[in-house]
Amino acid sequence: MEKVVCMAVEEEKTGIRLLVEKIEQLSVAMEKMKLAEYIRLLEQPWRLMYINFIAGIARGVGIAIGFTVLGAVLVYLLRSLVAANLPGIGKFIAELVRMVELHLY
Repeated sequence: MEKVVCMAVEEEKTGIRLLVEKIEQLSVAMEKMKLAEYIRLLEQPWRLMYINFIAGIARGVGIAIGFTVLGAVLVYLLRSLVAANLPGIGKFIAELVRMVELHLY
Protein backbone atom coordinates (compact mmCIF):
# COMPACT_ATOMS: atom_id res chain seq x y z
CA MET A 1 0.00 0.00 0.00
CA GLU A 2 2.80 2.40 0.93
CA LYS A 3 4.52 1.53 -2.33
CA VAL A 4 1.43 2.49 -4.34
CA VAL A 5 1.11 5.78 -2.45
CA CYS A 6 4.82 6.49 -2.99
CA MET A 7 4.48 5.86 -6.73
CA ALA A 8 1.43 8.12 -6.93
CA VAL A 9 3.32 10.92 -5.17
CA GLU A 10 6.30 10.48 -7.52
CA GLU A 11 4.03 10.62 -10.58
CA GLU A 12 2.40 13.75 -9.22
CA LYS A 13 5.80 15.40 -8.66
CA THR A 14 6.88 14.47 -12.18
CA GLY A 15 3.64 15.91 -13.58
CA ILE A 16 4.15 19.14 -11.63
CA ARG A 17 7.74 19.40 -12.87
CA LEU A 18 6.55 18.98 -16.46
CA LEU A 19 3.89 21.65 -15.95
CA VAL A 20 6.45 24.06 -14.49
CA GLU A 21 8.78 23.46 -17.47
CA LYS A 22 5.94 24.02 -19.94
CA ILE A 23 4.91 27.23 -18.17
CA GLU A 24 8.50 28.50 -18.31
CA GLN A 25 8.70 27.67 -22.03
CA LEU A 26 5.41 29.46 -22.63
CA SER A 27 6.64 32.48 -20.69
CA VAL A 28 9.81 32.67 -22.77
CA ALA A 29 7.81 32.31 -25.99
CA MET A 30 5.47 35.13 -24.95
CA GLU A 31 8.42 37.37 -24.16
CA LYS A 32 9.91 36.66 -27.58
CA MET A 33 6.58 37.54 -29.25
CA LYS A 34 6.41 40.79 -27.29
CA LEU A 35 2.81 39.95 -26.54
CA ALA A 36 2.58 42.36 -23.60
CA GLU A 37 3.63 45.32 -25.79
CA TYR A 38 1.11 44.31 -28.43
CA ILE A 39 -1.69 44.17 -25.86
CA ARG A 40 -0.66 47.59 -24.51
CA LEU A 41 -0.79 48.93 -28.06
CA LEU A 42 -4.27 47.52 -28.57
CA GLU A 43 -5.41 49.17 -25.35
CA GLN A 44 -4.40 52.58 -26.77
CA PRO A 45 -6.29 52.93 -30.08
CA TRP A 46 -5.13 56.52 -30.70
CA ARG A 47 -1.49 55.45 -30.47
CA LEU A 48 -2.19 52.55 -32.81
CA MET A 49 -3.80 54.91 -35.34
CA TYR A 50 -0.88 57.33 -35.04
CA ILE A 51 1.68 54.58 -35.67
CA ASN A 52 -0.31 53.29 -38.66
CA PHE A 53 -0.67 56.85 -40.01
CA ILE A 54 3.10 57.44 -39.84
CA ALA A 55 3.75 54.03 -41.44
CA GLY A 56 1.33 54.90 -44.26
CA ILE A 57 3.04 58.22 -44.92
CA ALA A 58 6.44 56.51 -44.99
CA ARG A 59 5.13 53.89 -47.41
CA GLY A 60 3.64 56.57 -49.68
CA VAL A 61 6.84 58.62 -49.75
CA GLY A 62 8.86 55.48 -50.49
CA ILE A 63 6.59 54.55 -53.38
CA ALA A 64 6.76 58.08 -54.80
CA ILE A 65 10.56 58.21 -54.62
CA GLY A 66 10.88 54.72 -56.08
CA PHE A 67 8.54 55.49 -58.98
CA THR A 68 10.41 58.74 -59.69
CA VAL A 69 13.76 56.98 -59.81
CA LEU A 70 12.34 54.18 -61.97
CA GLY A 71 10.79 56.70 -64.37
CA ALA A 72 14.06 58.66 -64.63
CA VAL A 73 15.99 55.48 -65.42
CA LEU A 74 13.41 54.52 -68.03
CA VAL A 75 13.60 57.94 -69.72
CA TYR A 76 17.41 57.76 -69.67
CA LEU A 77 17.36 54.32 -71.31
CA LEU A 78 14.87 55.49 -73.92
CA ARG A 79 17.07 58.50 -74.73
CA SER A 80 20.07 56.24 -75.20
CA LEU A 81 18.04 54.03 -77.54
CA VAL A 82 17.09 57.09 -79.58
CA ALA A 83 20.73 58.18 -79.68
CA ALA A 84 21.63 54.74 -81.03
CA ASN A 85 19.43 55.60 -84.02
CA LEU A 86 17.79 52.21 -84.36
CA PRO A 87 15.52 52.07 -87.40
CA GLY A 88 11.81 51.80 -86.61
CA ILE A 89 12.19 51.87 -82.84
CA GLY A 90 14.04 55.19 -82.83
CA LYS A 91 11.07 57.22 -84.14
CA PHE A 92 8.64 55.65 -81.69
CA ILE A 93 10.94 56.14 -78.71
CA ALA A 94 11.76 59.70 -79.79
CA GLU A 95 8.05 60.51 -79.81
CA LEU A 96 7.62 58.96 -76.33
CA VAL A 97 10.56 60.92 -74.93
CA ARG A 98 9.26 64.13 -76.49
CA MET A 99 5.81 63.62 -74.93
CA VAL A 100 7.33 62.92 -71.51
CA GLU A 101 9.54 65.98 -71.68
CA LEU A 102 6.60 68.19 -72.68
CA HIS A 103 4.66 67.06 -69.60
CA LEU A 104 7.63 67.60 -67.28
CA TYR A 105 7.78 71.35 -67.90
